[in-house]
This record gives sequence, C-alpha cells and structure tokens, in this order.
Amino acid sequence: MEVKLCQMLRPDPQKILLVGTLGKAFGVNGGYVTSNQTVITYLRETAPMYIYSNPISPAEACAALKSLEILDSQKGKDILTHLQKMTRKFEKGLLDLGYEIIESEHPIVPLMVRDTKKTTDLVNYLIDKGILGTGLNYPVVPKGDEEIRFQINADHTPYDIDYALSILKDYKQKN
Repeated sequence: MEVKLCQMLRPDPQKILLVGTLGKAFGVNGGYVTSNQTVITYLRETAPMYIYSNPISPAEACAALKSLEILDSQKGKDILTHLQKMTRKFEKGLLDLGYEIIESEHPIVPLMVRDTKKTTDLVNYLIDKGILGTGLNYPVVPKGDEEIRFQINADHTPYDIDYALSILKDYKQKN
C-alpha cells in the first residue's frame, strides 16, 4: 500500500493530500481527507477505517460550516484574539511559577511533570479544586514525558486563568 500510494503522489506529495479533523477546532464529530480523484478512490476502496465508519451527519456538516462562518467574521477574530491572550497568560503564569511547559501556538498547554505518580497526584489535586487537566502517563507517552494537558478555551476569563494558576502555585508550595 505505501509503495502504491507514494507512486500515485509523485512528484510533490506535500501538496496532494490534506487530512483534517473537525473535532478540535470546530467542536464537531468527524474529519476529512481531500486529494485528487485517484487517491480518494484508492482510500475509499482500501482504508478499513473508511469502510467500517459512517460519514458525518448533515447536522454535523452544518455545525462545521457555521463554525467556519463565525471564525471568518470579526466576532470570530475577536474570539481567537481573546483565546490567544488567555493561552499566553496561562503559559506565562506556569513559567513564572517554575513549571516546565511546551510553548506553542495552539491552546492546548502541556505541563511536563515527567513522573507517573506525580502526574496522577496533580491531576487528582486539580480535580478536587474544580480544574480539569488531562494526565498523560506511560504507555500513552514515553516514560519521562508524563504530562498534564490543559485546554484553554475562548470562554475562559482572566479570573479563570488566575484561579488555575493559584491552585498550581499552592500545589507546588505543598510538594
């Protein structure tokens, strides 16, 4: 399969296949693949995930379209600006507290804990304080790369970010 697909994608495979998800940015179930007709036909006939799955519903397609319309408006641009501001505030706060993070442009902020037990303990502490952080431990991530992922969203306020940071500060001082 890999050899056939590579042969079909020549000469410039980076510009022929686009795969995306609707779940992260658009909050809608599903995803998509776009390409030329040869590649799409090949995937339809051979990909087990395509053969045994269902297409998104018309309602999900409409929801994705509405998300795109909002994002393309001034309101959407304002929402994204606020989201970026809250994400940067959270990242800066974590760094100021001495936590290790992986900085990036997206609103998923990984806090590197690097220990399975400590990750589990911190996740439980956060839950007890009303904060959701997703712990990733071995074997989901390699040993030594254990982390907690925080998802900042456009509804978070400066107060929300400050509250989460205060809880993380308290935890760090106790441990």
